[in-house]
Amino acid sequence: METIDLTPDLILGAAELERTDRGLRPHRLPARMRERDADPQLTMMEAQPSGIRLSVVTSATSLALDLHATRVAYRGLPRPRGVVDVVVDGELIGSQELRAGDAVELDMQTGGSTLVSGAADTVEVALTGSGDKTVEIWLPHNEQVELVALRADAPLRPAPTDGPLWLHHGSSISQGSNATTPTRIWPVISARRAGVRLQNLGFGGSALVDPFVARVIRDTPADLISVKLGINVVNLDAMRVRSFVPAVHGFLDTIRDGHPDTPLLLVSPIFCGIHEDTPGPGAVDPAGWATGEMRFVATGDPAEVAAGRLTLRVIRDALAEVVAARSDDPQLRYLDGLRLYGETDAAAVPLPDALHPSAEGHALIGERFAEIALSSEGLLRAGIS
Repeated sequence: METIDLTPDLILGAAELERTDRGLRPHRLPARMRERDADPQLTMMEAQPSGIRLSVVTSATSLALDLHATRVAYRGLPRPRGVVDVVVDGELIGSQELRAGDAVELDMQTGGSTLVSGAADTVEVALTGSGDKTVEIWLPHNEQVELVALRADAPLRPAPTDGPLWLHHGSSISQGSNATTPTRIWPVISARRAGVRLQNLGFGGSALVDPFVARVIRDTPADLISVKLGINVVNLDAMRVRSFVPAVHGFLDTIRDGHPDTPLLLVSPIFCGIHEDTPGPGAVDPAGWATGEMRFVATGDPAEVAAGRLTLRVIRDALAEVVAARSDDPQLRYLDGLRLYGETDAAAVPLPDALHPSAEGHALIGERFAEIALSSEGLLRAGIS
């Protein structure tokens, strides 16, 4: 097999490709934001390539991608490894769990961390049949990677980019927490069902109405935009009603500076029982250490909601009021997150850690969002080609 240059036109969904000693590291935020505005949590999450994929057309029968992963591991708590999905002509043909790479081991009880070094993984793709095929290699949504080398036994060219470009911003749920593979996170499920191209700005623990994220959205080409806000603001206890509402207005104003007429959907949180009526901050449930499970709890005082503390119920009302107050924007719409995953869904398909959907939950949310927002008559796509 011949080595193929990893050029930017082969890689979709990335804001930038950083040249490292090993190869290319995909980023979902541009360098100027990473270097000036992003805290360590966001810096870690934006380098996890959720929604980023290599997309090529080739007549090759064999491809191989070498990549070096860096993951976060919690000492004493098992955590699933990242997975690479391979899609050929729209069909998922295989998934490969990463086995090697570096690990940053965190001790949640002491706050310490240890770096454990490892080697690169190789993802091998065997293709059948003659003629050109469109091959997508979806990178893990939950581990940083550096693309080391790409090899094939026939030339590759960039796949055509068909369909509207959908830019989505949200929390760890949008990044894919608890999903099993990168094509099974709910935004990818939605995008693939609806035939749109995804650029995923879902950042674990970091959907905090940050002005610089609004500027990134403002400056990024997009045909459709959705912004899902609320859960991180509550579980970080980051704001009160008085600051949250004008912050959301300012966030939307900034987006509109670059996208004055682009369909824009403001989405409120899905159901999460621990934070429906109890403010943050959220915390890891210490009882989970005994069973080796990570679960979350809310630690705020419900009595303080009257004084402006935020819960998910309060946030849903506030976001609906924000959209109602902007009635002069005909391309702005509101989606209640309970339509994607509500209280009855939580009873049937529970959040396994009390915060993030299971794989089944991601499928449910993805299918519903595709129908409600991305179908031809959906909230985002009605009236556009």
